[in-house]
Order: sequence, then C-alpha cells, then structure tokens
Amino acid sequence: MEPVIATTNKAVAGIDDPELSLRWSARLSLTTRILAVNILAIALLAGSLFYLDNYRDELTDERLNQAQLQTQIISTALDLQTPENRKDLIVDFAQHLESRLRLYDKSGAKIVDSFELAEPTYRFRDPNTQTWQKGVARKLDQSIEFIVLSKPITAFTEPNNDVASSWPEVRLLSTDQAPNGAVRYAPDRTPVIIAASHVPSSNHVLLLTSNARDITRIVRAERSNVVLVIFLTAIVSVLLSLFLARTIVRPIRKLARAAIRVRLGRAPEITIPRMPGRRDEIGQLARALADMSGALRYRIDATEAFAADVSHEIKNPLASLRSALESLDRVDDQDLRRQLLDVANDDVRRIDRLINDISEASRVDAELARTKFEKVDIGKMLDQLLSAREQRDTNESVKIAFARPGRDVATVMGDDDRLERVFSNILDNAVSFSPTGGLIEILATPDADKVVIQISDQGPGVAEEQRKNIFNRFHSDRPEGEAFGRHSGLGLAIAKTIIEGHEGTIEAIDRPDHEQGACFEIRLPKASI
Repeated sequence: MEPVIATTNKAVAGIDDPELSLRWSARLSLTTRILAVNILAIALLAGSLFYLDNYRDELTDERLNQAQLQTQIISTALDLQTPENRKDLIVDFAQHLESRLRLYDKSGAKIVDSFELAEPTYRFRDPNTQTWQKGVARKLDQSIEFIVLSKPITAFTEPNNDVASSWPEVRLLSTDQAPNGAVRYAPDRTPVIIAASHVPSSNHVLLLTSNARDITRIVRAERSNVVLVIFLTAIVSVLLSLFLARTIVRPIRKLARAAIRVRLGRAPEITIPRMPGRRDEIGQLARALADMSGALRYRIDATEAFAADVSHEIKNPLASLRSALESLDRVDDQDLRRQLLDVANDDVRRIDRLINDISEASRVDAELARTKFEKVDIGKMLDQLLSAREQRDTNESVKIAFARPGRDVATVMGDDDRLERVFSNILDNAVSFSPTGGLIEILATPDADKVVIQISDQGPGVAEEQRKNIFNRFHSDRPEGEAFGRHSGLGLAIAKTIIEGHEGTIEAIDRPDHEQGACFEIRLPKASI
C-alpha cells in the first residue's frame, strides 16, 4: 500500500503557509485530534467533580452554623427550666435533632447525656464491615480532597474521660457566651458536627454532637450522577468522533492514495473518486481533484501526441535534406547540384519554420496561464494589424475590407499580442486560399455578452467534414500549385489554443451571404464596462 503522505515537511518547508502549519500537534493524525478535542470537553465536564467538594464544604459549614444556633437556643431554653425538667427537655431536643446532647456543670463534670437517658439517635459505622463500594467512595473522597487541597479534617474520637475539658470546642468557648463548633470525620469519613454553648445563668456547658451522614450521602449521590453523565457523554463523544473520523478522515485518505497513484503513474488510467453524493467541502475537494487529474491526464496525452506529431513532421524535411546532401557527392552536373542545394535550403527553412511554430505552440498554454488580461479593443487592434500588413505587403494581390466598429463597442479582456497572433494566422490562411484579386471581409460586432468576429474569404471553402480537423496540429490541406512545406500546419491549432485560453470559441462556418468561400467565426466574452 502506498504511503498516505507523498512528501515530508522538510521537502516543502520553504513554501509552507504559516497560517496552515501545525506546531505541537503536527505529528498527530486527524482522528487523534478529533478524539482529543472531544475528550478535552469531557475533561472539563469532569471538573464538576471537584466543584462537589466545595459543595460539601458549604453544606458542612451551613450545618455547623445551624448546630451552633441550636445549642444556643437549647441553652436558653434550659436556663428557663428547673433542674428536674432539664433532662426531659434535653432528651426531647436530642430525639428531634437526631443528635447527642451532653450537659456539663461548671466544674466540667458531665451531669446529663441523652444517649444514657434514651436510645442513641445515631451510631458510627465500622468501615471494616461495609461493602467494597463504600470503600471505593471513601478513597475517591480522599483523592478529590488531595487534588483540590482541601483543609485537613481530624478524626473524631470519644474521650476516655468524658469531661468538659476533654473537648477542644469547650475549651475554646469565648467569654462573650458565643457558641463554638467544629467538624471532624467519623471512622467511615462522614462528618461529625460538634457545637458547644454556655448555659447563661448556671454557667453550665451544653455540647451537641451529630453524625451528618446525609451530607456525605447527598454529595456521593450527586457525584454518581455526574460520573454517569460523564460516562454517557464520553461514549457519545467517542462515537461522534469515530463518525467524524469515518466521514472526514477516510475519504481524505482515499483521495490522498489516489493522488499518490496518479503521481507515481503506475496504472495507465487512474480515477479519482468524485463522491457525487457528498455536497460538503470534502465532496468539493474530491471533484476538484478529479477534474485536476482529468486535466492533467489530458495534458499528458496531448503532450505525448504532440511529441509524436513533431517527430513525424520533422522527419520528412530531415530525410529530404539528408538525401540532397548525400547526392551532392555523386553529382557532377552543376545545374543538378544547384537544384540539390536549393532543395536543401528549402528543407532547412522548413525545419526552421517548424521549430519556431512548435516552440510557440508548446509554450502558448503556459504563457496564457501567467498573463494578466487587460481590456482590448478588437476594432482598434484589427485596424492596426491591417495597416501593418499593408506596409509589409503581406496581403499579396488580395484586398481586405474591414467594417470597423465604434470605439469600445467590441472590447474583450485578453492579451493583445496573443489575440493579434490569432487574427494574423487566420488572415495568412485566408490570403493563401484566396484567388488573385479576391476579397477578405472582416466583421466585428457585439452580441449580448459576446464579441463576434467573422473573417470570410473567397477561396474554395472548408468541407463540412474537415471543419474540426483543420484545427488539429500539423493538419495541412493546401491549395493546388502552392509550394510544399511553406506552412507547418500549426497556425490554426495555435489560434484555437489562444482563443480557448481566453474562454472563447473558434470554428469554421459557411459564409453568411452563402457565397463560395470559408468563414472563421470567433466568439470572445465581452469585457464589462
């Protein structure tokens, strides 16, 4: 299989377009880039997992503020109760808040504990007895906290000697009776909310502890939803990436391989897929490459045919020249030697004419492609051409009548010199076929968006079956009695190439007045005003 890339970047480094060149991604395939772009979007979506850590911190802080406010309210309520009713009130608040409430006297000794007076409202879970999914969730929590640099949270442990001074939250209570609190982690890494507050009149201390397992449950549920969304999005993204790779990369690779086969030229006929079903940019590229390949093949075939025709045409005068020169050594008659020298001179001139015409015919296409077209007034150009021909006396005994159009009436976009060569070739052809004293008529008129030029002579005319052949290279059908070899047969071929290079047409038709003779009609696009 041929490589997809025909040349390396180094081979064309001098002509790279900076706007189209790639830097760090130059070595990546188009499929990889499509996947990378789509996966990057998934990665950005995955960043929402880190946002959940902030969401958990906000929930925890809000719960801590609520706990501090609750302890302050309960402390105020206890201050209004008799010592006998305080126990019942603490148990009721603990059951309602699903918390553990402890009351310490001013010496720090525990005097009331809701867990001792009633059924505990929460129990810490042993992580060793939980399922593996819970273990994975804890590891994921720790990983995210490490990545986002969360503030470390210490583990919660019950003091061996449960007195007020064993709790840092109690020791840090301010003298202005404001509550204090903290958050720690239970063994299963669920938050434990701790809040402490002074009872105003008795100077007792109320301590609230609560295992806010619901916060962890909410965050993990949201994380599971986000992970599920990311997973589904990733699947859809990969499938869409593969679809794009299939609809973009595969056709491009196919076109590249076909282009390489055209370049290598290993097959006599290579077809670039046109992809007619695609109306997008790749379809346009495929059809452009197919048209370019067809034009290239046409030019190659035309060049090969032209080379073969040149070889055939130049062999005749060379053979005649060789025969004349070889005969000179064997001929003593001066008159015959003079005739042989005349033949040799004619052959040399004929070869010179062939070489000049062949040279012009071979470069006319390339020169037209590089030429910048300008406005050309056909009437003015023909007027100057006819004046020059009269001065050089190239019309022989033939008269030329030209109905000159008004100024800028017959104006086209083109190359003045090349168009003049076209009309000069046709006039030379018309003069050679016209009888002595004949008349050549030239008419140039606008016709809608075209300029039509007709050149008619009074010669024998062109047979209908020969009207296409006369524009072929080296085609020569000269009138009887004309010296052989005076024409290369390339004049009309060059004229047709120039006219087609100007997006026009040239053809041989019957004379408009139906009289005997040939008429060449040229149609060129009219220049916009």
